[in-house]
Amino acid sequence: MTAVAEKSAATPATSLVDLLDRLLGAGVVLSGDVTISLAGVDLVTVKLRALVMSVREAQP
Repeated sequence: MTAVAEKSAATPATSLVDLLDRLLGAGVVLSGDVTISLAGVDLVTVKLRALVMSVREAQP
């Protein structure tokens, strides 16, 4: 076996659910800008800023 094959065999696969749980537990910030221009003149500018995270109720 090569070193890469040994490393991938030793590392457990992460499922999509586990990945989403980690990301939403810590929070994710999405940020982006889109500008549509014609002949060097900006016609439409859209700016996106979003915070996505999970909300859990406190257990008594």
